[in-house]
Amino acid sequence: MTTTDYLINIALILVVFMQIRERRLGLRSVLLPVALVAFAAENYLHTIPTSGNDLLLIAVLIAAGATLGTLAGLAMKMRVDGEGATFARAGFIAAALWVLGIGARMAFVLASEHGAGHAITQFSINNRISGSAAWTAALVLMAFAEVLARLAAIQIRAFMVGRGSSSPLVAGSHA
Repeated sequence: MTTTDYLINIALILVVFMQIRERRLGLRSVLLPVALVAFAAENYLHTIPTSGNDLLLIAVLIAAGATLGTLAGLAMKMRVDGEGATFARAGFIAAALWVLGIGARMAFVLASEHGAGHAITQFSINNRISGSAAWTAALVLMAFAEVLARLAAIQIRAFMVGRGSSSPLVAGSHA
């Protein structure tokens, strides 16, 4: 992994750790994670391979990212103040899910660079995955799905909390 790889991953982790302290939801809370993922996509997502089972690999990792992101968004603690502003705070579960997704991607890359490369290559051959470009696309799109799903869950919950909904989407919404 390059220094840029580490910095992007650390920045994504910091996005959630910044939310351990309650923050008002606003444009910045949406734009920062999207900007980080867009930067990563620009630097790493050069193609989306479609041969063999590449699309299946990509779909599975996108689904995993979307699941982690949705669960992290649902685990956020939310409240509305007296003026109608919505505040969110990441608890242990939300932060752990976010770090799990980022950590899994980092662990895969580190493993591929430090001894597991042959096993990944063999797995790819056995499962008709075209190679590193497919893995790169799948991992970057997993991160993108995780961020977008988390943001969507938070925004939907913020809307519902603001309306005073008693929906299960806002269960545990009071900090």
